[in-house]
Amino acid sequence: MDTRALADAEAARTVASILLEIGAVNFRPQEPYMLTAGWASPVYIDCRRVIGFPRARRRITELAAAKIERAVGCESLDAVAGGETAGIPYAAWLADKMALPMTYVRKKPKGFGRMAQIEGALTEGQRVLLVEDLTTDGGSKLAFAEALRKAGARVDHAFVLFFYGVFPGALKSLADRGIALHWLATWHDVLMVAEETRAFPAESIAGVRSFLSDPVGWSSSHGGRGAEPKE
Repeated sequence: MDTRALADAEAARTVASILLEIGAVNFRPQEPYMLTAGWASPVYIDCRRVIGFPRARRRITELAAAKIERAVGCESLDAVAGGETAGIPYAAWLADKMALPMTYVRKKPKGFGRMAQIEGALTEGQRVLLVEDLTTDGGSKLAFAEALRKAGARVDHAFVLFFYGVFPGALKSLADRGIALHWLATWHDVLMVAEETRAFPAESIAGVRSFLSDPVGWSSSHGGRGAEPKE
């Protein structure tokens, strides 16, 4: 394992441990969660809880900044943009840590005043890092990135604290639009730490492992979205 991969693995383990410690991880195989993208999932991550734990968010921000510097570079970004609403605090912490300007992007323009969708001082040609708390299949990232590009920004990279890392098409759909996704931890990282620390009962762990082995099939059989029909 090279130095970058080792640093990524250590960061993933640390973030997984923090999320478990602060109660941001929920395992519920018997009563699935319905995610925004339509998937049924036995697991749910509540990244918003991080805002209530100052030491945890400071450590996560340090790891996030280091990951972005490894993956993107120290001087390859001009600004950070948070996606409404969960991405805004992460964007603020990262912008402060990396000494970069911050903006945020709405899901749709305001219905009054300037009708703005982008808030902050965005200038033409700025290289902007799009930041959100998590992603399942990348859909919202595309919408935010297109809004920023329409406003004149260059958006080649997106960052999330947590990437589900199981549903098909997320990385490809972003890559097809010229966006590289970067993250700190996935469900595989959380499950590994949860097993080692016995954070959840064995039957819950087994239920989550079943989901991770076939997330699309699991979702379909539990009332959620299934495989897309082939044309």
